[in-house]
Amino acid sequence: MSLLSRLLPTPGRSAILLAIWLMLNATVSLGHIILGAVFAIAIPLLCAPLQISQPRIKKPFKALKYFFMVLGDVVVANVQVAILVLGPMSRIKPGFVAVPLDIKEIRPITILASTVTMTPGTVTAELSKDKRYLYVHVLQMPDDEQEVIRLIKDRYESAIKEMFQC
Repeated sequence: MSLLSRLLPTPGRSAILLAIWLMLNATVSLGHIILGAVFAIAIPLLCAPLQISQPRIKKPFKALKYFFMVLGDVVVANVQVAILVLGPMSRIKPGFVAVPLDIKEIRPITILASTVTMTPGTVTAELSKDKRYLYVHVLQMPDDEQEVIRLIKDRYESAIKEMFQC
């Protein structure tokens, strides 16, 4: 391991910390740049032992494809939710569904939970303690809750499994 990689275990985070420090102080004076650089180096070094090893995205182009798929789904879901909310309240049938998970690592589960929450009309409510189920609140529960489960597993979880090769 080189000196630079030991000094900056997460260079991206260090750069972000320095930028945030300078923005919070609304200055780019030499003193603040030096102090911000000290924080940007020290904080990741102090936090490095606390990090839990997580799987990395092994197929970045799949991740890019996933990003655009979710972006499109968010746009479509926004329109669907707007139509639903602006219509008669009797059409809204909220409910909860337990989605069984095939993925076990926390980073892919977090991406799945975030995706569900970002998509209007659904919100991740909880992850079971054993990480086997993701509990999701749905604004418009179909007659067969398996539709929601299939959508989340086939559209999102399977894509995440491809990205991480898990």
